[in-house]
Amino acid sequence: MKHLEDHFKAIYQDNHPKVYRMCLGYASGDLMLANDFVQEVFIKVWEHLPNFRNDASISTWIYRITVNTCLLSLRKKKNIPLSKILGTVEIQNPENELQDKEKKFQTLYQCIDQLSKDNKSIILLELEGIPQKEIASIMGISHEAITIRIHRIKNELTKCVQNESI
Repeated sequence: MKHLEDHFKAIYQDNHPKVYRMCLGYASGDLMLANDFVQEVFIKVWEHLPNFRNDASISTWIYRITVNTCLLSLRKKKNIPLSKILGTVEIQNPENELQDKEKKFQTLYQCIDQLSKDNKSIILLELEGIPQKEIASIMGISHEAITIRIHRIKNELTKCVQNESI
């Protein structure tokens, strides 16, 4: 049991930042919701760690758990879109550089939130720096299809962010 705990702690330390960033993407920038997702992910990792068969790398396995957990949680919660919440928020000092960066960050997550669930998963994995071959493995799609979809998603996000900032 001690060996399993140590193994889990190492997995947690190695993967927590990546899982958190992915969950933040699914939570459309909502920090509290992202933390809830992260907690659910690592509970599932702990519960299923003894059954991990090493068919894929541990990080690929955890990313798959993260994608599935976030999508399932969002279906259950039926979140209010971030765009509706942001529509009621006033920025007090638009000249403030930090507020401008935060607004750009929120705009990007609004645009990501508008993607289909598969495209959202793909771009969040890409933004995390996961190799495209590993993304293909996680998503169950050919590497060539992932390359094309990432290119199209980036173009779509670029247009969305430019339209939102006008």
